[in-house]
Amino acid sequence: MPGLRLAADGAAIWVASAVLTAGLLLPASDVVRACQDAAIAAGVWAVASIGGLIASAAVILGIPLSHLAEHASVAGELPQVRALAISVVLTAVLAVVLSGVRTVRGARIALGLTALALIPPLLTGHGAIERATVWSITATSSLVLHVFAATAWIGGLFAVLRYARTRAAVERFSTLALAAAITIGITGLLTAEIHLGGRADGWGLITQWVTTGYGALVFAKAVAFAALVFVGWRHRQSTLPTLSTGNPAAFRRLAVGELILMAATVGLAVALSRTP
Repeated sequence: MPGLRLAADGAAIWVASAVLTAGLLLPASDVVRACQDAAIAAGVWAVASIGGLIASAAVILGIPLSHLAEHASVAGELPQVRALAISVVLTAVLAVVLSGVRTVRGARIALGLTALALIPPLLTGHGAIERATVWSITATSSLVLHVFAATAWIGGLFAVLRYARTRAAVERFSTLALAAAITIGITGLLTAEIHLGGRADGWGLITQWVTTGYGALVFAKAVAFAALVFVGWRHRQSTLPTLSTGNPAAFRRLAVGELILMAATVGLAVALSRTP
């Protein structure tokens, strides 16, 4: 399941990166290439989601995959399976839509579909397993914003590196990254505190982030996030002026390092989603 989740998340980020760039950063003449890449990634996303759906049903029901067909009706009632089924349908539709996109407007429509496809699995996470309360609704809403911001930040950097390393595109992305970083920091701490605090009946984050598995992963993500913020600040201070000279090498080196750190952070997020 973690492997399938990581594959789905990686494909989702690729889709978001391409359509975000095509809709907001690229000239109309370059839209088709980005959207064709996104169409392929959306297909991978759909296939990984199908695998995740099957694996999730088997794990939740506690049965081997070979016996899953015998319990199909029961599996179909599981909220996690239903959420993933909706995501599969949306990603399949997205792949078809993207294969025909030729304009900036079409790319922006695809960006909206991408956002919709990200939501269903998030509605059955940590914040949604408890009864519907103000805190569980807040945690789920915070998680959705957190994932949107992280996808925009990671995907945006990857897209700028792949499709548009001009100063203008990087400056627009830099503004987007700043807003995403602020959103990620606030929503990440809020979601973690609600989850940990709910188990500790008090201020849980401070006392549990080094004493529980979930808290340790939260702490590791916080450290990785701080490192990413520092790298982003370095981008703004040193590499943006370098791009003005027509030499993108400094930006490329720093961006590749940042993407590697982002990939590690996504891995921590997958581990966090599988930690009770």
